[in-house]
Amino acid sequence: MPIHNADIAAIFEEIADLLEIQEANPFRIRAYRNAARTVGELSQDVRMLVERGDDLKRLPGIGDDLSAKILEIVATGCCSLLERLRKELPPAVTELLKIPGIGPKRVKALYHDLEVQTVEQLYRAARDGRIRTLPGFGEKTELNILQAVEAHVSQARRFKLAVAAQYAEALCAYLAAVPGVKQVTIAGSFRRMRETVGDLDILVSAMPDSPVMQRFAAYDEVAEVLAAGATRASVILKSGLQVDMRVVAEESYGAALQYFTGSKAHNIAIRRIAQKRGLKINEYGVYRGEARIAGENEESVYRAVGLPYIPPELREDRGEIEAAHAGRLPHLVELADLRGDLHVHTRATDGRNTLREMALAAQAQGFEYLAITEHSRRLTVAHGLDPLRLARQCDEIDALNEQLTGITLLKGIEVDILEDGSLDLPDNVLARLDLVVGAVHSKFGLSRARQTERILRAMEHPFTLLAHPTGRLIEKREPYDVDILRIIRQAKKRGCFLELNAHPERLDLLDTYCQMAKEEGVLISINSDAHSTFDFANLRFGVGQARRGWLGKQDVLNTRPLAELRTLIKRTMQP
Repeated sequence: MPIHNADIAAIFEEIADLLEIQEANPFRIRAYRNAARTVGELSQDVRMLVERGDDLKRLPGIGDDLSAKILEIVATGCCSLLERLRKELPPAVTELLKIPGIGPKRVKALYHDLEVQTVEQLYRAARDGRIRTLPGFGEKTELNILQAVEAHVSQARRFKLAVAAQYAEALCAYLAAVPGVKQVTIAGSFRRMRETVGDLDILVSAMPDSPVMQRFAAYDEVAEVLAAGATRASVILKSGLQVDMRVVAEESYGAALQYFTGSKAHNIAIRRIAQKRGLKINEYGVYRGEARIAGENEESVYRAVGLPYIPPELREDRGEIEAAHAGRLPHLVELADLRGDLHVHTRATDGRNTLREMALAAQAQGFEYLAITEHSRRLTVAHGLDPLRLARQCDEIDALNEQLTGITLLKGIEVDILEDGSLDLPDNVLARLDLVVGAVHSKFGLSRARQTERILRAMEHPFTLLAHPTGRLIEKREPYDVDILRIIRQAKKRGCFLELNAHPERLDLLDTYCQMAKEEGVLISINSDAHSTFDFANLRFGVGQARRGWLGKQDVLNTRPLAELRTLIKRTMQP
């Protein structure tokens, strides 16, 4: 069975969780968490590195022991250490870790003090009021746990976009190599770049004698074949991801792609337009009576109903059809439009690469500039910079800029926004920088009014852009409660900007908030929040989110050339 980076990362995360429940050495736990992050965010396929014989110890944070475990996982699909740890704890305990807000420390307390071992027992303990009696929990935490369990039980499993991509792209490559296959495309919510996907829809055009259906069912990662016919099949992968495949004739490929890409609401709206024109649309084409008049490509389908081509990311029935009718569809931003990245970290705090390594990796991406934005001192877990260390890094950046050609490093900081709205570093220290990235890293549970005022007050200082503006972690932490429209309008008034954080765990700003910012005339910066040279690859997911938010090149701050960018960000540094 092929092993993907997400599989290795999941094993290391579970090992770290189980070690933490067992109160193992914190340094050992951290090593596994760092390894999970390194592998999970790696743009290169670890399995391919192993097959090429590359030295895995060149990866950040991977030593002899972890390298050996990666080799074991790639070779066998499992890890003997994980199997041993699972045997030492009740098997259902790890299920508790899938409940949002229930980390290893809380699982440990629930397990040892209340003998909670299953999700059902957790629900009963919360319902009966027993959790609030534990130190560090309380009524509010108990209620949050109860609600999280109810939501967890009622929701079908979904996969983060970046994780689904690992399985989807490998399967597409496998299918594309089958004799007689002409085209392979992933449709559905994946093609619309939704932040999570419940399943995959794959469309294939192939010669009549192609064995693609048999090869699909025989794919190494298939755990169960749900259905198999001449042109349709459904399987469950060993990862739990369901994949539905359809083989369509080449002349119907565009119609099928349009049909299986759009949301239900978008497709219904398109069919209604067709009906008013006396047409019928289905996955085989566009018909007038019995005559097929379009369907070979998506453009022909939209043209048949009097519309220009609508990009997949917009097909949600959120105004795109009206905009298409009026000729107001935006020309969406593309990855190649980005001139730089305004939020990255190095080894000076919690990054994995040096200043020079990050600069050269950004240059290899074709970037013109790169902002170095370490954490500030308040974030001690990330070894945040105090004024003295920040000054030293500024000197290092100046010196490195003297040596570099083709890329410019900008001096910045990701400064903590404190509970009272002050910043973690004084204004006179921030004044030396090219830009300031403000971020909320604590007190997520403040009321809507207090959280909003906190951020508004922070913007009164030297402040260039608001990082990951809602603080969410997909399926792990809900967004904090904030009046985003007030934040956007204050940014407009102040002349500063908002970030769209491209990390697959965040994808924050939400797409609807991107639209809101665009309507208010506030630019968005699509940033990687890179902690290693590999993380620039995540920008494609950020661009996908921006496209879902209707952003064009002109709506994105870091599509500007350096000279124009400097002019824009310089204004933000005056409190």
